[in-house]
Amino acid sequence: MKLAFRIALRFLKSSKGQTIFIIMGIAVGVSVQIFIGTLIQGLQKSLVDKTIGHSSQVTIVSNLNDKTIDNWQDKVKAVSSYDNRLIAVSPSADQPGFLKLGGKTESVLVRGFQWDNAEKIYSIKNAIYEGDIPKNKNEVIIGKDLRKEINVNKGDTINITAPNGTKADYTITGFFDLGVAPLNKVWILTDIVTVQDNFNIGDKITSIEMQVGENDAFNADKIAGILKTKLNDDTLNVEDWKSQNGQLLSGLSGQGVSSLMIQIFVLISVILGIASVLAISVVQKSKQIGILKAMGIKDKTASGIFLFQGLLLGIVGGSLGIIFGLGLLTGFTKFALNPDGTPVVPLFIDYKFIAISCLIAILSATLAALVPARNSSRLQPMEVIKNG
Repeated sequence: MKLAFRIALRFLKSSKGQTIFIIMGIAVGVSVQIFIGTLIQGLQKSLVDKTIGHSSQVTIVSNLNDKTIDNWQDKVKAVSSYDNRLIAVSPSADQPGFLKLGGKTESVLVRGFQWDNAEKIYSIKNAIYEGDIPKNKNEVIIGKDLRKEINVNKGDTINITAPNGTKADYTITGFFDLGVAPLNKVWILTDIVTVQDNFNIGDKITSIEMQVGENDAFNADKIAGILKTKLNDDTLNVEDWKSQNGQLLSGLSGQGVSSLMIQIFVLISVILGIASVLAISVVQKSKQIGILKAMGIKDKTASGIFLFQGLLLGIVGGSLGIIFGLGLLTGFTKFALNPDGTPVVPLFIDYKFIAISCLIAILSATLAALVPARNSSRLQPMEVIKNG
């Protein structure tokens, strides 16, 4: 094998132009794979993060007529222990209402949270651009778009009417921007006790919201199934983001398939290119191989020469492909920008994917050398030397 390796290295050096051509072909193929694959992964991660990154991914709701959940403290504690993939569990009490101010009436959703738990899901503190989180009963924060509609400032008082006709005054302590206009226009956030008292729902809540680990987002439906089984309560239903975002999942699936197809065709073109060039190399080097065989080199060694060529070409081409691919990604994120200066698609480097792409390129280059390797083993030394 050492002899086959040395001869393979010498053959590659003797045809530098041809060797560089193959290496560049592999490098371009790998760089395209890395660029497209990483770009699609970054786009998918960005879409998922914007859609569900700061929202409930698994939610327990009530099937009862009043849509409330009692004994919720025990249920929250139990749910937290059911699956270690849950990283946040937050109870909430939600009630619709009507906000009247200055002759305007707005339909709103008053959401009562336990702030520490809700923060793990919604990152409310980061979303507040003016003021602070409510610290006392009947204090609220409202969304950016709702603020524009009713023209209020920090410290102002608003009145909200519940569906049963009861009214309550609330003091505004701040304003938030969750980046989603419908939420900014409808949500009014306060603590659970405020909602329970002002909307007369007693010591009950309306949902238990949960978020899973970053790597388990696409397992939300399975986690929901486990929770449903362990809760074993017909009055409760467990929902997950996948069942509620069918169009998003379809789009992500389409992106993944298209990316895979492009990568497969790029890989096939690289394999065919390597195989054809090495096949020509067998013809070009047939006389040398014939002489080597006449000197006693075995067919196995002759085949090994071209297999080693494929392996070496794959290693060098794959390594260069990683450099080119990362360069393309960096350049793309520098020049393809949104109006606010942020990248159109955030840079997401999956080192495992990059390593696999390089490994596939090396294996493909080696496999592509099988045909010329087989042809070289069939060469008869006397015929090669005789025919020149």
